[in-house]
Parts: sequence; C-alpha cells; structure tokens
Amino acid sequence: MNALELFKKVKAFVFDIDGVLTNGDVLILPDEHLIMARSMNTKDGYAIQMAIKQGFSVAIISGGKESGAEKRLEYLGIQHIFMGISDKKKCFDDYLQKSGLQQDSVLYMGDDIPDFEVMQTAGIRTCPADAVTEIKNLAQYISSFKGGSGCVRDVIEKTLKLQGHWPLHTTVKTI
Repeated sequence: MNALELFKKVKAFVFDIDGVLTNGDVLILPDEHLIMARSMNTKDGYAIQMAIKQGFSVAIISGGKESGAEKRLEYLGIQHIFMGISDKKKCFDDYLQKSGLQQDSVLYMGDDIPDFEVMQTAGIRTCPADAVTEIKNLAQYISSFKGGSGCVRDVIEKTLKLQGHWPLHTTVKTI
C-alpha cells in the first residue's frame, strides 16, 4: 500500500516538536539565563488549525518542557499536549486508549531516536526529510520538507485533500 492510501485512513495526527514542528536548532545567547529559542512554521500552524476544524484529533508528544512552545500549540487549538515525556511509546499508547483511537488510523511524525519505539507501532509512520536514518528506515512516508519547514503541513494537507476536507478544490499527485 502506498503512502497516499495510508493517508486516506488518518483520523488523528501526533507530532514531536523538536525536529518536526521546529528545525531542531537551539539558539544559545551569552546570558546568565538559559534561553531556549525556537521557531515554528506558520504554514504548519495553519494546517494544524485546519485539521482541528475538520474534526481531526491533533496531539503533541515531546520530551521538551518549553512553556513558550506549549502556549503556541494551545493557541493553535491543540488540546492533547504532552510535554516532558521520557517514554513516548507509553504516552502514545495511553493517548490512543483514552481517545478511543485505533493505532492504524493515527499518523505519527518523528525525527530522531526518542521517536523510534512509537514509529515501530504507529499505524501511519512519517518523518521530515532531515530525520535520522533509523527513523527514515521505519517511515512509510518521508516528507520532502525538513523539520520546521513545512513537513507537518505536507502530511496534513495531503491527508485532508485525499479525504475531501481541504478548503481548495485541488488534488494530490501520486507519489
């Protein structure tokens, strides 16, 4: 089954933050306080809002604990935000159980080793173009976009278009 066929089954999206919603860079400034500055792509944000408006569940599972990132995600309308998670697989399984979702209808996007166990079991496994090799080897779809540069928009837009939920009447070309 090709990736586009898998996207037709998606009912929920689960994303990592660093390396997926951001480019994974950390800005370090000479200061007495540690400043963890990151940036998120507005096109990814638009797609997340569109998915939520169309009734898709969107969740975040991250090892990071940045309150600024959490505020941004809440602003986008994401209700399932799990921060400071050391066992992403357990968190993913708990989220599925509490939400009543089947894992084969959940798209997961991760980029690095902490995502490995979730990537092994998620129904639809995706990653950004710049994910590590181990994650790329598990992915059923590798976005042509890097983390923080539209990879989230890529998978959401493809899914919504294939399911007839994208606001413009366009189609997805075969991969």
